[in-house]
Amino acid sequence: MSERFKNMSKASKEPAAKLLSLTNTRLKTPIDAPVAALAEEVLIELDGKGAMVDVLRLMSIILPPRERVWWACLAARDFIGPKSDKDPKPLATSEEWVFKPTEENRESARLSMDDAYIDDDTVNIAMAVLYADGTLGPADLAEFPAPAGAAETCAFVMNIVALNKKPDTFQEYGQFLIDRAVDIARGGNGRIKGAKNEKEGAL
Repeated sequence: MSERFKNMSKASKEPAAKLLSLTNTRLKTPIDAPVAALAEEVLIELDGKGAMVDVLRLMSIILPPRERVWWACLAARDFIGPKSDKDPKPLATSEEWVFKPTEENRESARLSMDDAYIDDDTVNIAMAVLYADGTLGPADLAEFPAPAGAAETCAFVMNIVALNKKPDTFQEYGQFLIDRAVDIARGGNGRIKGAKNEKEGAL
């Protein structure tokens, strides 16, 4: 059996089918694993079938909220580059929330979307922060549930945006995004071999 998805201590231990249902998600690849199969088993099957995008989709679901947002932040950094004073506000505020997940920083991520350019894809990360706890946001917004799977979808979309920016290395980079997610799920900081980002602290 593949070792690629072993020891993901931070990943959800619920059956993959249940997680997909709760997040209103359908994979494009037919799954032969039983309904009770955990994510690791389904990931191994998807990987064996070459279903890279579905693997990324399932990884976005099994990562915890904070780790999921960090994964999306790193994807954005892959094409935006190291931190600078020109960083898109949604990215900058989302990174602040990852390292200090307070309601104040969550609110900052929400406000960052108001001033973002219409073509700023990092808004997806701020939305993943906003919906991180399954609600529409902090304060009064916490009384209302977020759309099912919204945070997970936003993190996935950010990774797909990054992937599409590297058409010449699409497959190679896609596998890198998967390995990065696995590293984060194992408690790592996602700074695996092949990343060109500046170093940050571990989660």
